Amino acid sequence: MKNSELEKSCTHELVETVDYIPGSVVMKAILKKKTGTVTISSFDMGEALPSKISPFDNLIQIIDGEAEIIINEKSNTIETGQVIIIPAHARNIVKANKRFKMLSTIIKSGYEDISI
Repeated sequence: MKNSELEKSCTHELVETVDYIPGSVVMKAILKKKTGTVTISSFDMGEALPSKISPFDNLIQIIDGEAEIIINEKSNTIETGQVIIIPAHARNIVKANKRFKMLSTIIKSGYEDISI
């Protein structure tokens, strides 16, 4: 099976990493490790991810277009160059009222119960 991550040690035009496909959400892993993932996605207008809750914080950066990110029933409009953090354990929906591309970074470490 071919590794779907981007090639290391070379430059990439991030916004060109995924294409818009009519009627679709396209996702590509940039990095996928036990400690977290970085994913780039494109959303065609009218598409959405189903409502979900994640046990980890998720940093969303819009790299093209405009997204609606609903966190615990509060709607946020995020445009190119803007970021929002979806907190761990928050119900969220990602919607495309216009088409957009986003970079999602989930860090899984830091949630351990550490006693010193």
